[in-house]
Amino acid sequence: MTSAPQRKPLPLDKCSVLITGGTSGVGLATAIQFAEAGVPRIAINGRNAARGEAARQAVLKEAPKAQVEFIAGDCNVASEAKRVCETARAKLGSVDVLLNSTVGPFGPKLFHNIAYEDVEKIILQQMMAPLHTCHVVVPWMRERGGGAIINIASDAGKVTTPGETVIGAAMAGIIMFSRTLAMEGKRDGIRVNVLTPSIIEGTATYHQVMSDEFSGKLFGKAVKMAQLGVALPEDLASLIVYLASPKAAKLTGQAISLNGGISAA
Repeated sequence: MTSAPQRKPLPLDKCSVLITGGTSGVGLATAIQFAEAGVPRIAINGRNAARGEAARQAVLKEAPKAQVEFIAGDCNVASEAKRVCETARAKLGSVDVLLNSTVGPFGPKLFHNIAYEDVEKIILQQMMAPLHTCHVVVPWMRERGGGAIINIASDAGKVTTPGETVIGAAMAGIIMFSRTLAMEGKRDGIRVNVLTPSIIEGTATYHQVMSDEFSGKLFGKAVKMAQLGVALPEDLASLIVYLASPKAAKLTGQAISLNGGISAA
């Protein structure tokens, strides 16, 4: 027998889950699938209270006995991220699984067309939430002897794409942050993985990107390359639930591209 530690992650039916960016798209689809998988306690974070309550009701519809909380706040802001995480812990008792599914409002644009004052905004609104929330939650997971973190970036952090200079820099930052945190956290039983989709059909970002002349042409070509099908929020949700579960007990530090074959990044 190997002398390596044999860790047993918490089963999903014993976990408390916090999802940032959980009021729509991948975050909401994942909250619903977590509830269907038997997760008893789920906190959804977003900035809009009306959308948050609608999302909470959507999850409760699938799992009426689950405890589902909505916590308003912008996790790209350090103080708000801390408050959101601490509120989730107080309401749920712990944070055993953290999913960061926040997205910024900026779409692809050639670098020379990006307003000077928007460069910093893109980095802050695309990249900072995972760093802020992990900084708060990781010490709690260390105390409990384990946990699972899944961050969402994009293939822009792996593949050079015109129009994604700054977005790509932010996504590459999330990827390297996640992989390095995985190496730091493994001694405490903390698993960290990152998903890097290309374009996700049926999301607000998809409609924003496809309605713009420049990015619509760019990603219209990408859609044609997705010979296995363009990813849906439910596709990512299924993978996230797997990564959070004991079935992925030995999987950490991976940046996984679920993109229908657009690239092999």
